[in-house]
Amino acid sequence: MALVVGIAAAAWLTYTSSVRAGVSSNDIGFSTPDPWHAEIDFQVSKDASATAVCAVHALSDTYAVVGFKEVVIGPDAGRSGTTTSLQRVPLRTETAAVSGVVDSCWLKGA
Repeated sequence: MALVVGIAAAAWLTYTSSVRAGVSSNDIGFSTPDPWHAEIDFQVSKDASATAVCAVHALSDTYAVVGFKEVVIGPDAGRSGTTTSLQRVPLRTETAAVSGVVDSCWLKGA
């Protein structure tokens, strides 16, 4: 039971810190065209005028980071309020990846 409470608390803190920061992300999908490449699909929600940066990781079967990239998501011209965009990020990997995730996102300059 303590493990479940701990996981829930960590998830809540992660969620609330990303909401307070003005940006949130959700993993959508992952593919590996070959052992040296991965593609990570995710959504980013932010204020239309803001620029966000997201750290994207490809992971091995032992959860080691085998690919990494910081992605800049610029303002959404002509839109206002909170917007959500779909991102597809190609990564080169050191070895075969078995999963891909958005580690974190933050507002540029924040």
